[in-house]
Amino acid sequence: MKSSLRNQSAGRSQPIVLRTAPRDRSRAILQFGVLRLPAALGRTGTVSCKREGDGGSPRATMRLLSGYFRGDRIENLATALPMIRTKADMLWCDAPQHPAYNRPVSAPFAASHERLMRDDSLYDICLIMDWNVSSRQRGRGSAIFFHLAHPGYTPTEGCVAIARRDMLRLIRHLRRGIRIRIL
Repeated sequence: MKSSLRNQSAGRSQPIVLRTAPRDRSRAILQFGVLRLPAALGRTGTVSCKREGDGGSPRATMRLLSGYFRGDRIENLATALPMIRTKADMLWCDAPQHPAYNRPVSAPFAASHERLMRDDSLYDICLIMDWNVSSRQRGRGSAIFFHLAHPGYTPTEGCVAIARRDMLRLIRHLRRGIRIRIL
């Protein structure tokens, strides 16, 4: 299977595809080549018209841009994806009316935001998908990340989440521009 994954990741057009689970709209099966993994989606499942705070994962194709990792918890992260070691003052603005909406910002920051260095393990590896990042529209949704899942794959706020062991297995094959398609 390792050679199959290596061959799949070498092809520029190989996307990561997520299909909603049959009986739970906040769960999905992630497919990358021959690999199939369980995943968590937003608490309201997938949505065609994403809005800030709706709890839905956008039904869309998004490119992976880069990522963040907790260097104090993750060592020797092997990936071609541009990664930044998370620091305590790193935040992500989720305030639609702020000029930095859906952008990384630094503390102190008064407007609504997500902390990238969380106390839990969800953002130990946090990948940035190009949802409303390259071309922003106020209120269309922010901080739509590909990150680590809670035990039991509890729903996210709109992100995609997989188990740590699965992310460590998958991330070796990821690079900037690979597409994630949520169906």
